[in-house]
Amino acid sequence: MNTIAKRISDFLKDFPPFNMLPKDELLAICKAVDILYLEKDSNLFITGAPIKNQFYVVKDGAIGLFEEETNLLVDECDEGDIFGLRALMRKDSYKLTAKALEESIVYSLSSELFENYITTNPEASTYLMTSFVSNTRYSEPKPQNQSSGNIQDFFEEQSIEFSKNPIHCSPETSIKAAAIIMTHKRVGSIIITEKNKPLGIITDKDLRIKIATGLVSIEEPVTKIMSSPVITYPENITVAEAQIALLKYKITHLCITKDGTPNSGLTGILSEHDIIVVRENNASALVKEVKRISTPKQLQQIRKRAEQLLKRYIKQQIPIVFATKILSAINESITQKIIEQAIKEMPTPPPTTFAWLTIGSQGREEQLLLTDQDNALVFNNVDENEHEKTQQYFLSLAKKINQKLEIVGFELCPADMMASNPKWCLSISQWEQQFKKWITTPNQDNLMLCTIFFDFEFIYGDKNLVSSLAESIFESIESRDIFLTYLGLNALKNPPPLSFFRQFLVERNGEHKDQFDIKARAMMPLVDAARLLILSKNIKTHNNTIVRYEKLAELEPQNKDVFLACLEAFKNLLYFRTQQGLLHNDSGRFIDLQTLSKANRLELKSCFKAVKDVQDLIQTRFKLSQFL
Repeated sequence: MNTIAKRISDFLKDFPPFNMLPKDELLAICKAVDILYLEKDSNLFITGAPIKNQFYVVKDGAIGLFEEETNLLVDECDEGDIFGLRALMRKDSYKLTAKALEESIVYSLSSELFENYITTNPEASTYLMTSFVSNTRYSEPKPQNQSSGNIQDFFEEQSIEFSKNPIHCSPETSIKAAAIIMTHKRVGSIIITEKNKPLGIITDKDLRIKIATGLVSIEEPVTKIMSSPVITYPENITVAEAQIALLKYKITHLCITKDGTPNSGLTGILSEHDIIVVRENNASALVKEVKRISTPKQLQQIRKRAEQLLKRYIKQQIPIVFATKILSAINESITQKIIEQAIKEMPTPPPTTFAWLTIGSQGREEQLLLTDQDNALVFNNVDENEHEKTQQYFLSLAKKINQKLEIVGFELCPADMMASNPKWCLSISQWEQQFKKWITTPNQDNLMLCTIFFDFEFIYGDKNLVSSLAESIFESIESRDIFLTYLGLNALKNPPPLSFFRQFLVERNGEHKDQFDIKARAMMPLVDAARLLILSKNIKTHNNTIVRYEKLAELEPQNKDVFLACLEAFKNLLYFRTQQGLLHNDSGRFIDLQTLSKANRLELKSCFKAVKDVQDLIQTRFKLSQFL
């Protein structure tokens, strides 16, 4: 027995998917493995380079995967970790640079070994598919501290859109007739069917290789040149499954059938081109495209494509938490690009450092649908005699930014809660004084402003200004305990939205008469409760409502059930509002209850118990009964 192959086998047998292979197959792989030695700081492959016909396993040492632009260490692969496989399956250039963090030994495996032994093994193939869509380390991972979260490859888990009107013909059809059909229909393939069940497929490639070369007469039946049997999958095939299948079988088309077998009716066809299309419209591609774009009109098209992406997520029931992260990341990229453009259009560079903030639902990263803008600007302190001039500069900059955002599709705020308003374009010391005033004199107007401006998120500029602002807010709250009592009373102003007879409380008059306000009556009570409770814990880093409830459940095990119920209720409400907004092409805020099924109404009602439970907890904790 080959001693080196045996040693490699003894190592690989402890790691998936190699531990799922029979011993003889694993040994066959190990005999063909190349062993690479890498000195510290040497590159195995670099970003943008054409892929090698290899993927890699770390034997000893550590390999760092780096983003080229930022030189950010995305992930560190050590003993037993696989990397480079996603690029191999993508048949594309490398997206990351692989560099040895220390002296390392790496095993190099060819794509042929992958195809012959791993993809043909059901258990190993299933493991890889699962890992592929869940983005675990066997592939090229994503940086965890980027605003885009895991958007790079999550779309692999989505079902993929395919052609639902496949062109097909009978086995008796001549090759010439089939070619004419393909030409008239402008398609690159035709499926041969019998009783609507797929038997084989002919592609443009078959016509070039077998007909144009004279190997087969064009008058012969299609069965002479068709590829058979066809590879079939069910209608819910994911992007990852499609890519693996095309690689595994070395084909360019998959037949989609009712039950995923050749024995059921043909319902569609999926090609390599379909995967390219979905890649062009996945979140990562959109964020990257934003960087290359130069006008607000072009950014508007990106945002429209993002809405189509959202529709696909809702249709496929992708978790709403993920959808919010994706849309927030795209919105953030668009806003950053617009700010950069606006700065270039200004006659001079900014006179001092500044930060752009989103507030309200945008600040909580809960804005899925295109609604109006809510933003603010904070700039560093300057000499008193320079203050007015500096503020005017930033007001002009903010006006440009607000106008460009409007072109993209974010309407101007009717209440003028925007950075172009002098009230919300202030120096750091002015903002600190503003927040202190709101906290020390908590009348209804000031409380309302607190609920909007406390939920802010840094988008662009000097992050230190934002950290300073957060610190000052918490210092003011600590010195004014009674403020949380007032904020608690404010959180109780919208009780569970059901009448004495358990009927929905709807709008009594106005434009939305008899409609249910899902935002004010159901979602905001949960938002307000989460904000109050997280502020009372002196936690500065959690703005998102779902994340706040997760943290509260962790901090208070005794109330875990209440907080988790609030979390689930909020997710359901956000999902429902988004669904309604996409359906009616509006904000989804006001719902005509008559259009809902009984099941939908019951689902909505079930969310209201969480509102009652958390409001009861607040009433007790902050001793609010005496004020009610």
